[in-house]
Amino acid sequence: MMLSSSLPLVPAFLFAVAVGAISSSKASDEPASVGVFDQHGDVGAVGTPGSAAYDRDSQEYLLSASGTNMWGDHDEFQFVWKKVKGDFIVQASAEFLGTGTGPHRKMGIIVRASLDPKSAHVNAAFHGNSLCDLQYRKVFGGQTEEVRVGPAGANVLQLERSGKRFTMGAARFGDTYSTQDFEAIDLPDEVYVGVYICAHNNAAVEKGVFRNVRLIRPAKPTFVPYRDYIGSQIELMDVNTGVRRTVFGAPDSLQAPNWTPDGKRLVYNHNGRMFSLELSSLRVSPIDTGAQVHCNNDHALSFDGKKLGISSGSPSIVYTLPIEGGTPRQITPIGPSYFHGWSPDGKSLLFTGSRNGEFDIYRVPAEGGDEVRLTTAKGLDDGSEYTPDGKTIYFNSERTGKMQVWKMNADGSEQTQVTNDEYNNWFPHVSPDGKRVLFISFPPEIPSGDHPFYKRVYLRWIPIEGGKPTVAAYLYGGQGSINVNSWAPDSTSIAFVSNSDSF
Repeated sequence: MMLSSSLPLVPAFLFAVAVGAISSSKASDEPASVGVFDQHGDVGAVGTPGSAAYDRDSQEYLLSASGTNMWGDHDEFQFVWKKVKGDFIVQASAEFLGTGTGPHRKMGIIVRASLDPKSAHVNAAFHGNSLCDLQYRKVFGGQTEEVRVGPAGANVLQLERSGKRFTMGAARFGDTYSTQDFEAIDLPDEVYVGVYICAHNNAAVEKGVFRNVRLIRPAKPTFVPYRDYIGSQIELMDVNTGVRRTVFGAPDSLQAPNWTPDGKRLVYNHNGRMFSLELSSLRVSPIDTGAQVHCNNDHALSFDGKKLGISSGSPSIVYTLPIEGGTPRQITPIGPSYFHGWSPDGKSLLFTGSRNGEFDIYRVPAEGGDEVRLTTAKGLDDGSEYTPDGKTIYFNSERTGKMQVWKMNADGSEQTQVTNDEYNNWFPHVSPDGKRVLFISFPPEIPSGDHPFYKRVYLRWIPIEGGKPTVAAYLYGGQGSINVNSWAPDSTSIAFVSNSDSF
């Protein structure tokens, strides 16, 4: 994983503590929030005080620490934490800075019953020698144990709590998670959750950086889809490095950001309306869609960026309008019709239509007219988009069992399966340079015909000529994350939506 950053880090904030457990009075009297976490400090008898800093521009966390070890019956390390009740997911990518003094310096994600050095804990650890493991101390003062998780060098980490079960995920950037469930520990409902670093040498100080740190509150099991919503964050990501940056958020459902061809704005839907987000200023402007105020997340910009296609109403109908807003022009006479893409010349539109009980892909003139059915296979066909040269249409289909990425000629001929694995792959988006296809992958247990909200999903890509999918992002999202083509015009970055309930 390419984890370097040219952005300067803010000066490290040193947090002096007494030998032994972290000073609770210091933590209470002088809170030192770091990013999404409330406080930080040293735990245990560290030889040199550690530090923690958060860079608001790069959204990176820089930690330093000494400490003999995190093993046996006690620990010594620098900890950045938040007190959390109930279920949660923590995600982070970890990288040591410098060559280090030993193979077992550690950094990772940890959940602790208390700030005492002997506290029970569960710990997703990344070692200096590239070992990755789940470490845990079942009871106060007990011995630390471990389970190896993932391949060597797996520095993309996830630790989730669901009731009494903990699940660790570990991957090398680009690969899917290896996972390990763990239930042999009973931590209190309220725990200390965060990231850490330990030098494994009390005479040394080690430094490390955490990127893509996300503290996520999953949707409640009782939530009702399309009625109950949790918070949304619009993120930008470099597809090559996987480095992400949150730029905008809302306490309810933001969905489906389109990147404008000039690279200056994102167009998205929110509560049935369309909006434009200026990336330089983060200023939000509504897009007038006339009487169509029930827009869903199936919309797209024309290749020249001058027009917007939307899907609105119940049943959904396709409309077009100028990108600056105006009176929508109805294109499809009946619904459900879900818009997905323009032809590069702006003369044709692609949509998914339900006709006679079958969802298929249709083409229609951009000015309106007769529909042309392009797919006829049994099962759901969806998510159609032209390649930038206009010669090929990518789409997703469940005709062979799982939902997979397919392609066909622009006239509907030579329909060919592109992906073939255990995941349900939706919404293929071809990069503007025509070299890559990005899509969202739902876990195998999700029904093939569904792309629900609030799941643990991957954003993956393949070369346009095909090949093994590469994971670009590990996120909690799903419906609304990338329903539309969200590539930046330079083909290096994408925009997407991730989700979390409030803490």
